[in-house]
Amino acid sequence: QLQLVESGGGSVQAGGSLRLSCQASGDLYHSYSMGWFRQAPGKEREGVAVIDGDSNPTYEGSAEGRFTISRDNSKNALFLQMNNLKPEDTGMYFCAAGPFYSTYEDVKSFRYWGQGTQVTVSS
Repeated sequence: QLQLVESGGGSVQAGGSLRLSCQASGDLYHSYSMGWFRQAPGKEREGVAVIDGDSNPTYEGSAEGRFTISRDNSKNALFLQMNNLKPEDTGMYFCAAGPFYSTYEDVKSFRYWGQGTQVTVSS
């Protein structure tokens, strides 16, 4: 079982950057895919970026080229560097852990979730 705590959200103007962090506690962090998911008001939760157990990343289309997901297994940590932010990136960002080989599309297979951190991008 994992406990996940996100940090690093905030309010920025379009074109700005934020770095999200997720600290995991528990066992076998390295055996999970780790991902970032976003939920905007009135919308379903969607995958933004996932890094699998072999550290292979996948990105949702609009995140590709602007966001970078990374993990540090020695520190049970997950990161999301977000550059050139756009108003449509606004939402609550959740860190989650899922099966070893997962992609950003596998939202429903992720088992452990953090409480989320808010990202607001103004135009």
